[in-house]
Amino acid sequence: MVSAADVLHYLVHFQELRSIVQWKVWHNAVHERDEEKEALTLKICFYFLDQTSRSFSAVIQELHPELLVPVVLFYLALRGLDTIEDDMTIPLDKKDPLLRDFHNVLEQEGWNFDGNGLNEKDRELLVQFQNVIAEFKKIKPEYRLIIQDITQKMGSGMADYANNAEHNTNGVDTIKDYELYCHYVAGLVGEGLTRLFVSSGLANKALLERPHLQESMGQFLQKTNIIRDVKEDFDDKRRFWPKEIWSKHATKFEDLFKPENLDAALNCSSEMVLNSLHHADECLFYLAGLKEQSVFNFAAIPQTMAIATLELVFRNPAVFKRNIKITKGQACQIMVESTQNLRMVYEVFRRFARKIHKKNTPKDPNFLKISIACGKIEQFIESVFPSQDPKAIIREQTGEVAPLQAEKDAASEEAKWDTIWILVAVMGTLFTISCIMIFVAYLMGARFDLAVSELRKGKLSRPDSQAAKSIMQDYDHQEL
Repeated sequence: MVSAADVLHYLVHFQELRSIVQWKVWHNAVHERDEEKEALTLKICFYFLDQTSRSFSAVIQELHPELLVPVVLFYLALRGLDTIEDDMTIPLDKKDPLLRDFHNVLEQEGWNFDGNGLNEKDRELLVQFQNVIAEFKKIKPEYRLIIQDITQKMGSGMADYANNAEHNTNGVDTIKDYELYCHYVAGLVGEGLTRLFVSSGLANKALLERPHLQESMGQFLQKTNIIRDVKEDFDDKRRFWPKEIWSKHATKFEDLFKPENLDAALNCSSEMVLNSLHHADECLFYLAGLKEQSVFNFAAIPQTMAIATLELVFRNPAVFKRNIKITKGQACQIMVESTQNLRMVYEVFRRFARKIHKKNTPKDPNFLKISIACGKIEQFIESVFPSQDPKAIIREQTGEVAPLQAEKDAASEEAKWDTIWILVAVMGTLFTISCIMIFVAYLMGARFDLAVSELRKGKLSRPDSQAAKSIMQDYDHQEL
């Protein structure tokens, strides 16, 4: 349900409302599922995809038919693995072998697991995991091999961390440990997806020769989530910010959440953002290697959401008070832009990099490094899509309008009229509903003459009980 705060927000930020309408009404999926041809077990898999991933579900379901089911099963396999790893009610002597052997259960017909705690949110996925296994056996052998390989690597990494008493007690220690953790939970996902993309023929084979690019795709997303979720993780007694970073700004990690240490906390969070920004240009490089539109959308949307989230959390005190997210309107605007082409995605990165640079302050110990990181993103984008086009300079001298500029001007004009017509539609709808309500009230006997009379007297507030009785006496026809 829409709250009053949401209504007020979108009245002030009308462009965001327009983006929501654009995405909901005008977005056409590149590919659509054919549910009539799906087996019951596959429909159950899609049901669990919706239940366990509200953010990725829609974009996954628009993937090319060749990749749709393998990516869904890949996601559910890793989600099942994560559900076991996250559950603190499972004893370590039982959890360890489950994690290390999970890649083998993908081939055990009928396997499921009901040993999770009753409050574990994705428990039901593992209770009905036999449906995932049934569909897993139907996909191509090369896809099964990739999914099992990544699941085995991730399961072993999770088991190692579960057995690491130091990590469980004190959290992540060094930046190297931090990046290793992000590798296991996200970098491996980037590797698996890249192998699936290339195996399907929908991505450039050169991506496999540059593993650092696929690693950056996962690291950028995971590090952004870790920065954003710091308060939520702290409340759950989990610490993912490396001590090597936060110890420069506070004696104890919990000191970052004290109001009197706000400046130190903001400097610490900006250093975390800096660590994440180092992956941005490699993510942009990776996206250039995707050849099919639905695959491009699937990879680009999370990355543009990540750079927008980094800008939101950068030097934002709210990070240490609650979990913050970009608004739905901003998300829809980013999705509309990210599903166009590579140039538009680069422009999104450029826009938010400039916003981060604008918020940067000389009081921050990492002021210069953050400025350089933002400049590095701009420099990479400029190398791919140079703004100083020689042809454009000649056109400027001759007074000729560039085709791209003409297209942008036309789009801007169209956007202006779209906004005007949306406003007219909204105001017209409100006026029509108001008229209908007044008419119905009139038919039911509402005394509008009393209301008009009181307004003429300048009485705008609700009368007290004594005044109400006086008004009733004035209009009481006792002779009837």
